[in-house]
This record gives sequence, C-alpha cells and structure tokens, in this order.
Amino acid sequence: MQITKKFIVAGAGVVALIGGGGAAYAATTSAAPAAPKVTAEQAIEIAHKTVPGAWVSELDFDSQGTRADVWELELTKGSERHEVKVDAASGKVVKNEIDRNDRDDDHDGDDDD
Repeated sequence: MQITKKFIVAGAGVVALIGGGGAAYAATTSAAPAAPKVTAEQAIEIAHKTVPGAWVSELDFDSQGTRADVWELELTKGSERHEVKVDAASGKVVKNEIDRNDRDDDHDGDDDD
C-alpha cells in the first residue's frame, strides 16, 4: 500500500510539471501580436481624405507577416469602387485602385427578368 501511494504521488507530480511546462511554452510561443499604431477609425479618416465623398463598404486588417500590416478598405463613390490600403504603422496610403462599374455585362440587349 505504501509503494502504491508513492507511485501515485510521483505520477501526479510529473503530470503537473509537464502540464505547467506546456502552458508556459504555449504562453511564450503564441504571444499576441502588437496592436497597429493606426486604428480602424484613423484608417477610415485617411481613406475618406483619399476619396472624398465616398462611403466605406468594407474594412479589413491584413497582417502580412514579414511585410508591413495594412488596413484594406473598399469605398464606393458613384459608379466607382476604390480599394485603398493604409499602412497600419505609418498611416500612408500604399494603394488606391479604382474599379469603375460602368461596364454593361448584358451584351444581348434582352431584359433577362
């Protein structure tokens, strides 16, 4: 009976050490990424200065690994759709691409309804 208790206590100690070590390892390897210096609200303001009078239809944060993180915004102004990327560290516009929606994809002239 005495030997069984020693094995149980020793086994529980080993399990506690392994579990605690695993938790410590996980805490050090999965540190939360740093928050961007430019907030979402600031990115929206920057995009509105780039495309005045537009409304924001989409906002995403893109963590790009080794490259600079960016805020990706889609803005609509009339028949134009703008894709604007704002550097999350500096606030600089790194991309402003325009997609005009004035194309008529229905070339047969029929009313498809």
